[in-house]
Amino acid sequence: MGKQKIIFRDLGQMNYQTAWDLQETLLKENVRRKSTPDGSASTEHYLLFVEHPPVYTLGKSGNKEHVLLSNEELETNQIEFFHTNRGGDITFHGPDQLVGYPILDLEKYYTDIGKYLRNLEEVMILTMAEYGIKGERSAGETGVWIDPDLPGRERKICAIGVRCSRWVTMHGFAFNVNTDLSYFNHIIPCGIVNKQVTSLQQELGRKLEMQEVKGKVKRNFEQVFESTLISEVFL
Repeated sequence: MGKQKIIFRDLGQMNYQTAWDLQETLLKENVRRKSTPDGSASTEHYLLFVEHPPVYTLGKSGNKEHVLLSNEELETNQIEFFHTNRGGDITFHGPDQLVGYPILDLEKYYTDIGKYLRNLEEVMILTMAEYGIKGERSAGETGVWIDPDLPGRERKICAIGVRCSRWVTMHGFAFNVNTDLSYFNHIIPCGIVNKQVTSLQQELGRKLEMQEVKGKVKRNFEQVFESTLISEVFL
């Protein structure tokens, strides 16, 4: 079987609700196509890149108490909040963070959510290696970490949370590039206490070009998922 083709769209800066609505539209269209006679043969894969204005998002089984600000404080600090339908707990999205939303029909790859999550992690691990940083997994905790087995030194650099309907995915990963990490002081990230959050900028001591990082993530996504990205301008 040849490589799967994935339509790639860089959405630039977009508010969270608009991007969520777009994901839902693409997912629902793929689910609708699965009910037609030719089924999954007609579905299309997408990979969306986006940067959001400051927003906290809570997974469907997450705990709102992991947000340490009141609704009034969120409004004062101009931070949005959404209770989403993805897995995972609380996380932050903001400028200079690379958020990726794959809308993939996993029936064209494999029907294994665990493998899908590990593959998303692998994309980030390969990307970090290009910067000389060793990204690792932490047992029982989805996402990518640095020094996960050194108590007091564990720091998370990429959060991952997904939803899957009829084996079509949405939501995805949030990779801290030049992210303002002070926003994480107001939540218990991913519901995990006493562990830090970091970014490529913090680890390397310099600001990175987002386009450069995006290029590396795209190439590694193609490699890990054995697919070809087809760029599509989003207007």
